[in-house]
Amino acid sequence: MKLKLFGALALATPLFFISAVNAGNSQDLQKLSSTGECTGCNLSGVNLSGAHLIGADLRGANLQGANLSGANLEGADFTNANLKEANLTQALVTNVNFKKANLNGVNFTRAQIVDSNVYGASMNNMNITDAEIYHTGIGVGGEGAGEVIPDWD
Repeated sequence: MKLKLFGALALATPLFFISAVNAGNSQDLQKLSSTGECTGCNLSGVNLSGAHLIGADLRGANLQGANLSGANLEGADFTNANLKEANLTQALVTNVNFKKANLNGVNFTRAQIVDSNVYGASMNNMNITDAEIYHTGIGVGGEGAGEVIPDWD
């Protein structure tokens, strides 16, 4: 019981300090902070910097222009989500599902991207400066360019 309570607090606590939330998406942000899921939600432009979104279900969510800098996104599901021009600077992106997501213009500067699924994702004009990328189909060309990006089973 204590472990479940601690887990819920670990997920929700950083969200209490979120600022600059548009009135139109405050209900969606509340849903995310209380349940850890917000499929199809409008979270465009929200400030989730430093948030712990471990295992969050954000399938089909609109996070266009959102600030996720320094966020922990371990195991999060962004399938079909719109992250166009989102800021993921220094984010921890491990086992994240970006399948068919819009990652155009995402800033992954100094992010750690490990074992994540980008099958079918749109990845134009991303900034991956100083990002650590392992076992994920993100690259800048050269060897392996043109290979098919594998999907998770």
